[in-house]
Amino acid sequence: MSWSERFGSKLTGQRNAVPNDTLAGRGQGGARGGISSAVNGVRPARSRMLDYDYSLLWVMIALLGLGIVMVYSASIAMPDSPKYASYRDYHFLVRHLISITTALVGATIAFKIPIKMWEKYAPKFFLVALVLLVIVLIPHVGKGVNGARRWISLGITNMQPSEIMKLAVTIYAANYTVRKQEFMHSFGKGFLPMAVVVGAVGALLLLEPDMGAFMVIAAIAMGVLFLGGVNGKLFGGLVATAVGTFALLVWASPWRRERIFAYLDPWDDRYAQGKAYQLTHSLIAFGRGEWFGVGLGGSVEKLNYLPEAHTDFILAVIGEELGFVGVICVILLFYWIVRRAFEIGRQALALDRTFAGLMAKGVGIWFGAQTFINMGVNLGLLPTKGLTLPLVSYGGSGILQNCVALAILLRVDYENRVLMRGGKV
Repeated sequence: MSWSERFGSKLTGQRNAVPNDTLAGRGQGGARGGISSAVNGVRPARSRMLDYDYSLLWVMIALLGLGIVMVYSASIAMPDSPKYASYRDYHFLVRHLISITTALVGATIAFKIPIKMWEKYAPKFFLVALVLLVIVLIPHVGKGVNGARRWISLGITNMQPSEIMKLAVTIYAANYTVRKQEFMHSFGKGFLPMAVVVGAVGALLLLEPDMGAFMVIAAIAMGVLFLGGVNGKLFGGLVATAVGTFALLVWASPWRRERIFAYLDPWDDRYAQGKAYQLTHSLIAFGRGEWFGVGLGGSVEKLNYLPEAHTDFILAVIGEELGFVGVICVILLFYWIVRRAFEIGRQALALDRTFAGLMAKGVGIWFGAQTFINMGVNLGLLPTKGLTLPLVSYGGSGILQNCVALAILLRVDYENRVLMRGGKV
């Protein structure tokens, strides 16, 4: 008997359970048995199941709340810089609050969409995201910042197609694995088409350039294929190809090669004031924080020493103001999200919901990979990459897609629970 059948029969048994003394009363003097049950207060055993995982919801709210506080703390001194002299000290806070409000509305809508709808329109959603990656490269349409063309201006805000692609590839990879399940051990029909798709996405992202987003998207696609049962040798070849391509890109690009060397020895005089400037000041911030931090608002590095303190390097500000303890708490919150994503995915697979299960695990891979890369960059474990900390860093498109992804994860969990109650989705 399967896990789901055992669980379902257990719930059915609990709903239909009748106390032994009541049964005895019916057979041997119903009145006496009924009075005995009433006096003893014996009631049939019942099982209460929540509609969805409230712990996951509260973790998301906690990270969003932490992000509000830390974005304000990290950006409050930015108007002292000539670049932001015309801004108010609460400029980024207000925009961040608007982004979170929009994200929560989007997440509410996403939660109400059945998983079968996401599966049905997965290819079309992916195609739209791919078109947006092309549009952002068109001159005078895509908006360039610090030498990278990654945004499309929508007037009051900017849209980042690479963030949309992270969600799109998560859904598409799960859909592709389900459709091609019988060909997962075939190179030509199972592995190659997905490799071509990821390669096309990677080529567009490298033209922006956005190496960080490409690494996350590649991790999602490879992870979902692996969990979906792709041939082990083919998967090994895919990993080797990805690593080789990354090494070739680094070696062929002088500025990328210089950044790698700077990462390996950030305190060298050649790099400390150049390519390794962000990394050295990030490490100084962590060093100043020690165990319990210098106190909320007390960071020195955010005073225009550490670039992008409210986006890519917000963890360094957390480390300086809240210390080692604060950083560990953030790590544990993200650990909980990744763990629950895989548990919800495993539960869906046990209920024969392959697409939902793979999509849930894909969300877990997404959050795990992006969090690991961002934290690794902040701590000097990985070369510097422009990648935000999910749910915490400033950034409208990122916050929106993160919240929508978690809403879909909650929807998977909700539908799992409905099925385990014996209902239909």
